[in-house]
Amino acid sequence: MRRRALLLVPALAGCAAEGLGTPETARLPRDSIEGAGDPTSAAVSRAAYAFANPSMLAGRPGDAARAIADMEFMAASLPSDPRFQQRDPLLPVRLAQARTEWRQALGIPAELPAQPLVDRLYAVWRAMRAEDRAAAAAALPAGLIPPGGEAVLARLGALPPLPLTAQAANAAARIQFEGNLPVGRRRL
Repeated sequence: MRRRALLLVPALAGCAAEGLGTPETARLPRDSIEGAGDPTSAAVSRAAYAFANPSMLAGRPGDAARAIADMEFMAASLPSDPRFQQRDPLLPVRLAQARTEWRQALGIPAELPAQPLVDRLYAVWRAMRAEDRAAAAAALPAGLIPPGGEAVLARLGALPPLPLTAQAANAAARIQFEGNLPVGRRRL
């Protein structure tokens, strides 16, 4: 009985993933990681840490923008990334549910493609690092994210609890960690 149930998990995940639409991808900007390294691994680690410790994002709209941009990148790219694709058949579903959660919290339209959002949120992060709140607000036009500007910055600075986002980020980090273990130490 248990074996049959385990055989259904990939099939159910496949059905759920089909409902997600055509595969989408996104890329992170060059400055998403300092020095040499893998941007995907960095995004997974940053997002998992940020959403496991949401108090570190409170009052920090630039850091929240980067964390959401990393999650948006992950939601668009990890389901087709071979390093993540086969390790957890429910990861695409978790990421899709989390994406709905953070987009609703910020008022981001569901139909907005990932790449322009990643680009704009990283622009917010850069502007806030430079202490240029006006440039950060300008990176969030109302045509992209209603109502835009200062209102979205305020939402980023006061994110509500995002439990589905934290769970999805943690699941991706777990997969990444397990993928780095020697073959004999991996979980089955």
